[in-house]
Amino acid sequence: MFVKVYQYHIQQDKVKEYVEIQQKASEIYRKYITSQTTYLNSKADPTKWMEISKYESEEEYYKSMKLVNEEAEIQFLYNRFQSLLVSDKKEIMEEDFTQKPGS
Repeated sequence: MFVKVYQYHIQQDKVKEYVEIQQKASEIYRKYITSQTTYLNSKADPTKWMEISKYESEEEYYKSMKLVNEEAEIQFLYNRFQSLLVSDKKEIMEEDFTQKPGS
């Protein structure tokens, strides 16, 4: 299983809008790929979020992302998402993982 992990900081007063953006983006993703995503909010830093998405395979992920990124709305949603980031913590950390069988 292929796993994408993102970490970023969302302004505390923008969490409702963040959730709405994620829901709309998920609808677009579901047209092209099956995935399971978990959103975690840090207890130590309420602006810090971690997003963990699991996909069947890395090949399927990249093939589907080409189609997802062709959707005009996904670019609009991404720009809105970026506007919610904490101003001095704009970095979005992204890592790729492989989930091993039995884990």
